[in-house]
Amino acid sequence: MRILVTAPYPVARLTELESWFGTVIYQPWIDRGAAYTAAELTALIKETQADALITELDELTQDVINVWEPKPRFVAICRATPSNIDVQALREQGIPLITAPTRNIQAVAELLIGNVISFYRHASRSEKWLKEGNWTDWLYPYKEFRGQQLSEKKVGIVGLGAVGRRAARLFEAFSCDISYFDPYVSAEDFPQYKPASLQEIFSANEIVSVHLPSTPETKRLISRELVELLPQDSLFVNTSRASVVDTEALIDILESKKIRGAVLDVFDHEPPEEQDMRLIRLENVLATPHIAGSTEEVVHNHAALINNALAEWKGTWAAR
Repeated sequence: MRILVTAPYPVARLTELESWFGTVIYQPWIDRGAAYTAAELTALIKETQADALITELDELTQDVINVWEPKPRFVAICRATPSNIDVQALREQGIPLITAPTRNIQAVAELLIGNVISFYRHASRSEKWLKEGNWTDWLYPYKEFRGQQLSEKKVGIVGLGAVGRRAARLFEAFSCDISYFDPYVSAEDFPQYKPASLQEIFSANEIVSVHLPSTPETKRLISRELVELLPQDSLFVNTSRASVVDTEALIDILESKKIRGAVLDVFDHEPPEEQDMRLIRLENVLATPHIAGSTEEVVHNHAALINNALAEWKGTWAAR
């Protein structure tokens, strides 16, 4: 079998694949600085005569799948949500799809906590001020940058999936009072947290942290009505998907300073367009460029998850 790997992958895991399946062609998108488009991926598959694909960000569309002959033995994606893949086309042709659902939960949760603390303690603003050579009065920064502690804050989690649960655990370490909204979770499974309605989450917490996938069900679920329930001193956090939030409503309450601020890692357009920059430039927004899941450890995690799944699959494949 010839496996084309376009996702970043550790050498040891590539060697493992070679020992199991034969030839591995490693052409990661990160080395070329861009994901493969559908046309580029089609050409690469033909050039390498690949029988299977391990991808991360490339456009695996229906057209790519339809012209892939003979059809691939499997497709693996190093992400939890295969949003860049036509899953239905794979399903219709009976092509196995392997995912890496928990690869970045710790990375996302850590950045979330770090950015929340940075926001409350004015870390970015004070660093910029310091590097500009403004520290002439030794007492001034002590007064100007006096912040708040994260400890014992009331935190509302929207979506208690893998990342939401990990974030909740980290908030627990700061003795935060945690409530959550998730219609797919049983209260009996998480007795340490308080179940609540969306309205209660938004009206009764100092921090509201959103952890939702992008689906038709969640699109703009965080509506203007909900956003306007946020208390004056609250912090809104989104490290999941921008499409779940009414962005215009969020901009309005931030511009009018009806809430303390927002910590954001995701935007409607990436790279950002002017509407996104209107949000990013606000002084009460701490923004990062969708890097919550970008750590060296995540690459090792997704390779381990994919290879472990393939170790099970190869027994079935060998028996055919």
